[in-house]
Amino acid sequence: MTATLQKPRTTTKKWWQRPWIGPLGLLAIAFIAFSVPPYLTGDRSQSRVQQPDYAWHYPLLVVHVLFASVAMITCVFQIWPWFRQRHPQAHRRMGRIYVFGGVLPAGVLALTIGMVTPFGPAAFASGIVMAPLWLFFTVAGYRMARQRRFVDHRRWMIRSFALTMSIITNRLWAIVFGIAVGPQLETTFHGDLKLMVYSISGATTWLGWVIPLLIAEWWLQRPEMARRKARSVAGGAG
Repeated sequence: MTATLQKPRTTTKKWWQRPWIGPLGLLAIAFIAFSVPPYLTGDRSQSRVQQPDYAWHYPLLVVHVLFASVAMITCVFQIWPWFRQRHPQAHRRMGRIYVFGGVLPAGVLALTIGMVTPFGPAAFASGIVMAPLWLFFTVAGYRMARQRRFVDHRRWMIRSFALTMSIITNRLWAIVFGIAVGPQLETTFHGDLKLMVYSISGATTWLGWVIPLLIAEWWLQRPEMARRKARSVAGGAG
């Protein structure tokens, strides 16, 4: 069966009429500027994730951080409608970098190092669910583009984008939970710092990617929800 050609939606909006793209790009750059430098030193003690039981964990973590940074920067351009429409060839080339030089290696490494996370079973479960989904969404989006099914390509890549950027929301949740739960160390956690860290990490790793993915799904379902509402209104009026 031949795949049906799907054309992406076009827009007449100028680049400055997308007020979210600038802040998103700055946020990605700021996050990378803060997060990556400690991993460029080769000093294991500066790693924000310490796993001394496995010597291979640190070098794989460093490589994961670098590939994930490539994914973050390129995906900002990939979801920018003005760039996508005005520079389609650059969009395709950068898309390949996003897939093969960003998500795929970063996702495989995320799954590998996630198997030995030092942050407890909840963080472990989150990692082994999130990483395969990240890989699946990205590969599905790439396949749709290769088949010229651009509407489906866009939908899968929005899901991929949500998981790519979820590391930022993960860190934001960590701040929120650290402030909220920190004072309970001697009460709720009976002075057990490791238990508190496990609890915070488990909550933030799940919320960090589940909420962005739910928002992405809501965004993708808006047209269908609007059509159902319109049909319901029309049916009621009839």
